[in-house]
Amino acid sequence: MDVTFGPDLAERHFGAAELGDRRRTRRLVRTARHILGHPSGTLPQKMSHDWGEMMGLYRLVESDEVTHAAVLEPHRRRTRAAMADHPGVVLLIHDATELDYSHCAALRDQLGQVGAGHGWGYIAHHVLAVTPQGEVLGLAHQALHKRRRVSKRETRSQTRAHPARESRLWVAGCEATGTPPPGSPATWVDVADRGSDTIEFLVHAHAHAHAHGHGHGRWYVIRSAKDRVLSGDDHLGDDRVHRYLHQYARDLPELGRRQIDVSAQAGGQGKARRATVAVAAAPVTLAPNRWSRDALDARRIDTWVIRVAEVDPPPAAAAAGVEPLEWILLSNLPSAAAAGGATFEQAARCVDFYACRPMVEDYHKGQKSGMGIEQLRFAHADRLEPMIALLSVTTALLMRLRQAARRADAQTTPARTVVPLIVVQVLAAKLFGQTRDDLSVREFLYGVARLGGHLGRKHDGPPGWLTLWRGWNDLQLMVQGVEALRRFSG
Repeated sequence: MDVTFGPDLAERHFGAAELGDRRRTRRLVRTARHILGHPSGTLPQKMSHDWGEMMGLYRLVESDEVTHAAVLEPHRRRTRAAMADHPGVVLLIHDATELDYSHCAALRDQLGQVGAGHGWGYIAHHVLAVTPQGEVLGLAHQALHKRRRVSKRETRSQTRAHPARESRLWVAGCEATGTPPPGSPATWVDVADRGSDTIEFLVHAHAHAHAHGHGHGRWYVIRSAKDRVLSGDDHLGDDRVHRYLHQYARDLPELGRRQIDVSAQAGGQGKARRATVAVAAAPVTLAPNRWSRDALDARRIDTWVIRVAEVDPPPAAAAAGVEPLEWILLSNLPSAAAAGGATFEQAARCVDFYACRPMVEDYHKGQKSGMGIEQLRFAHADRLEPMIALLSVTTALLMRLRQAARRADAQTTPARTVVPLIVVQVLAAKLFGQTRDDLSVREFLYGVARLGGHLGRKHDGPPGWLTLWRGWNDLQLMVQGVEALRRFSG
């Protein structure tokens, strides 16, 4: 494996940015290198309180050519190339989060509503490209949406016809990433929570679903939000007819059971846990949308439904008020639909794909608590947006490093294949009093977390963003000191 986090990382992901002047691109790379080394804290802290570097950054974002799209594009192209070259499944996880800049009074009239409508900021919609094994390929798409104020007099038809409706974000994310190019060995699967369950997303997904052979192409696994009407007679036995999707899914016979990891977010007030779930699945046909805008909306949709229901949840979870896990998923993956039925293995594959969805929530945590993206203070939105792109890309790059410690091979993969050897040696010297180069990826990341204050006890869980980046910041300072001594000593 090539060194991923070497000194040229910023150049690889920002060096091709087209900013109208090569000097601006060099400044962007220089800034990204600072932030990758010092990700936590405010912007001056990331720039090591170097006033000259800060002034250079401010002049950079004042340029009309330095836009959100221009800063994001080189990384997006690299991510899409990695997606196309990947010899297997790539999950494109969609989700949106609010970026709140209510602390900047000057931005009030430039941004949209967030929170309960009293704050201002963006709805940031992301498409994070990952593998089912937990490797982060990159940020495939980011849209900064300004939520509009809807008049009380606006009719439902007017709202649905408005080009700035938020339901368009899911379709826009698909359009921005496209489909695997002909000859690509990859299978791309859109994975999304209930916000994506709109008729236009489903129609778009089916209109653009295709295979290049052996199942390659673009498909989806999303969580159902709407109890849609089924088309035709769907039976379980001779005396039970189902009209609605959710009850039909709940009455399907169990295909088998498996264990999945449930994140703390998905578990409400409870802690992360491993749950035993029963899995059921069957093909369904969804009736045409009654609020059709065009002929596409009026089509029936052939898909299949997978129900995932927790079996015997732990008493501690029930005591904490946590509802047993239930997912009702929709998918057009061709394996079961083409066969006219579903096997446990096929259904479990979709469950495993959807179980990766919390990775995008972890990415949002990295943006906010780790990278401090909401701490930015600019008076103009056109200067704020390039910085959002820069911090969003660096979050994805650092998340790639963080996820490496959670992979199954993390205990056997040498850390020197992921970061430069000197970084491994300096950490080993600090923690173990000897210059070692044989640390594994897991030992390295947990060593970084230890520098940041992680105690490593059994009940502590994996280190969080803040702990890791504090340790990473300290380690980078140590490495810079060692490199300076080497230069002076000849």
